[in-house]
Amino acid sequence: MRGTIGLSVLITILFVTGTAFVQTYSKKDSIKNGKEVYTTFCQNCHMEDGKGQAGVFPPLAKSDYLAKPTKTLIENIMNGQTGEIVVNGKKYNGQMLPYNYLTDEQIADVINYMKNSWGNTSTSVVTPAMVKKLRP
Repeated sequence: MRGTIGLSVLITILFVTGTAFVQTYSKKDSIKNGKEVYTTFCQNCHMEDGKGQAGVFPPLAKSDYLAKPTKTLIENIMNGQTGEIVVNGKKYNGQMLPYNYLTDEQIADVINYMKNSWGNTSTSVVTPAMVKKLRP
Protein backbone atom coordinates (compact mmCIF):
# COMPACT_ATOMS: atom_id res chain seq x y z
CA MET A 1 0.00 0.00 0.00
CA ARG A 2 2.79 2.38 0.96
CA GLY A 3 4.55 1.75 -2.38
CA THR A 4 1.36 2.46 -4.30
CA ILE A 5 0.88 5.80 -2.54
CA GLY A 6 4.50 6.76 -3.20
CA LEU A 7 4.14 5.88 -6.86
CA SER A 8 0.90 7.88 -7.10
CA VAL A 9 2.57 10.90 -5.50
CA LEU A 10 5.54 10.60 -7.84
CA ILE A 11 3.31 10.40 -10.93
CA THR A 12 1.30 13.41 -9.73
CA ILE A 13 4.46 15.46 -9.15
CA LEU A 14 5.83 14.56 -12.59
CA PHE A 15 2.52 15.43 -14.24
CA VAL A 16 2.19 18.79 -12.46
CA THR A 17 5.79 19.86 -13.02
CA GLY A 18 5.78 18.61 -16.60
CA THR A 19 2.65 20.52 -17.53
CA ALA A 20 3.90 23.65 -15.76
CA PHE A 21 6.51 24.02 -18.50
CA VAL A 22 4.08 23.54 -21.39
CA GLN A 23 3.13 26.90 -22.82
CA THR A 24 0.67 27.49 -25.57
CA TYR A 25 1.60 29.84 -28.38
CA SER A 26 -0.94 32.62 -28.75
CA LYS A 27 -1.59 33.74 -32.32
CA LYS A 28 -3.17 36.95 -31.05
CA ASP A 29 -0.10 37.85 -28.96
CA SER A 30 2.21 36.84 -31.80
CA ILE A 31 0.45 39.20 -34.22
CA LYS A 32 0.61 42.03 -31.68
CA ASN A 33 4.34 41.46 -31.12
CA GLY A 34 4.88 41.06 -34.85
CA LYS A 35 3.56 44.56 -35.47
CA GLU A 36 6.39 45.93 -33.31
CA VAL A 37 8.96 43.87 -35.24
CA TYR A 38 7.47 45.00 -38.55
CA THR A 39 7.51 48.67 -37.52
CA THR A 40 11.16 48.44 -36.49
CA PHE A 41 12.62 46.34 -39.30
CA CYS A 42 10.26 46.15 -42.29
CA GLN A 43 8.20 49.30 -42.49
CA ASN A 44 10.88 51.50 -44.07
CA CYS A 45 10.70 49.49 -47.30
CA HIS A 46 7.27 47.86 -47.27
CA MET A 47 5.57 50.94 -45.76
CA GLU A 48 3.19 51.22 -42.82
CA ASP A 49 0.23 50.12 -44.92
CA GLY A 50 2.13 47.13 -46.36
CA LYS A 51 1.74 48.43 -49.93
CA GLY A 52 5.49 48.60 -50.57
CA GLN A 53 6.99 51.02 -53.07
CA ALA A 54 5.94 50.51 -56.68
CA GLY A 55 8.66 48.95 -58.76
CA VAL A 56 11.11 48.90 -55.85
CA PHE A 57 9.79 47.03 -52.81
CA PRO A 58 6.94 44.55 -53.25
CA PRO A 59 3.66 44.89 -51.41
CA LEU A 60 2.77 42.69 -48.47
CA ALA A 61 -0.81 43.97 -48.40
CA LYS A 62 -3.11 41.47 -50.13
CA SER A 63 0.07 39.77 -51.31
CA ASP A 64 0.05 36.44 -53.10
CA TYR A 65 3.71 36.07 -52.09
CA LEU A 66 2.67 35.43 -48.48
CA ALA A 67 0.89 32.28 -49.66
CA LYS A 68 4.29 30.72 -50.35
CA PRO A 69 5.33 27.87 -48.05
CA THR A 70 6.16 28.99 -44.52
CA LYS A 71 9.67 27.61 -44.99
CA THR A 72 10.26 30.05 -47.86
CA LEU A 73 9.04 33.04 -45.86
CA ILE A 74 11.21 32.13 -42.87
CA GLU A 75 14.27 31.60 -45.06
CA ASN A 76 13.71 34.91 -46.88
CA ILE A 77 13.70 36.80 -43.59
CA MET A 78 16.70 34.94 -42.18
CA ASN A 79 18.81 34.87 -45.36
CA GLY A 80 17.50 37.89 -47.26
CA GLN A 81 16.10 37.92 -50.77
CA THR A 82 17.89 38.72 -54.00
CA GLY A 83 16.94 38.24 -57.60
CA GLU A 84 13.71 38.57 -59.45
CA ILE A 85 10.43 37.71 -57.77
CA VAL A 86 6.84 38.18 -58.89
CA VAL A 87 4.31 39.57 -56.44
CA ASN A 88 0.68 40.06 -57.46
CA GLY A 89 1.70 39.71 -61.10
CA LYS A 90 4.43 42.37 -61.01
CA LYS A 91 8.17 41.75 -61.21
CA TYR A 92 10.58 43.02 -58.56
CA ASN A 93 14.32 42.64 -58.71
CA GLY A 94 15.65 44.24 -55.57
CA GLN A 95 17.47 43.07 -52.53
CA MET A 96 16.25 42.47 -48.99
CA LEU A 97 18.99 42.18 -46.42
CA PRO A 98 19.12 39.16 -44.10
CA TYR A 99 17.56 39.55 -40.69
CA ASN A 100 19.18 36.45 -39.19
CA TYR A 101 19.90 38.35 -35.99
CA LEU A 102 16.20 38.43 -35.14
CA THR A 103 15.12 35.82 -32.62
CA ASP A 104 13.05 32.81 -33.62
CA GLU A 105 10.09 34.41 -31.87
CA GLN A 106 10.53 37.75 -33.67
CA ILE A 107 10.62 36.04 -37.07
CA ALA A 108 7.54 33.94 -36.27
CA ASP A 109 5.71 36.98 -34.92
CA VAL A 110 6.44 39.22 -37.91
CA ILE A 111 5.29 36.52 -40.34
CA ASN A 112 2.08 36.03 -38.35
CA TYR A 113 1.55 39.79 -38.39
CA MET A 114 2.09 40.11 -42.15
CA LYS A 115 -0.12 37.11 -42.92
CA ASN A 116 -2.95 38.65 -40.87
CA SER A 117 -2.78 42.34 -41.80
CA TRP A 118 -3.76 44.64 -44.68
CA GLY A 119 -6.36 42.27 -46.12
CA ASN A 120 -4.30 39.12 -45.61
CA THR A 121 -5.82 36.31 -43.56
CA SER A 122 -4.27 33.06 -42.50
CA THR A 123 -5.56 30.22 -40.39
CA SER A 124 -2.06 28.83 -39.86
CA VAL A 125 0.35 29.95 -37.16
CA VAL A 126 4.11 30.20 -37.50
CA THR A 127 5.87 29.25 -34.26
CA PRO A 128 9.37 29.91 -32.98
CA ALA A 129 10.01 26.16 -33.12
CA MET A 130 9.34 26.22 -36.88
CA VAL A 131 11.90 28.99 -37.29
CA LYS A 132 14.45 27.24 -35.07
CA LYS A 133 14.31 24.13 -37.27
CA LEU A 134 15.51 26.20 -40.24
CA ARG A 135 18.44 27.87 -38.51
CA PRO A 136 21.83 26.86 -39.91
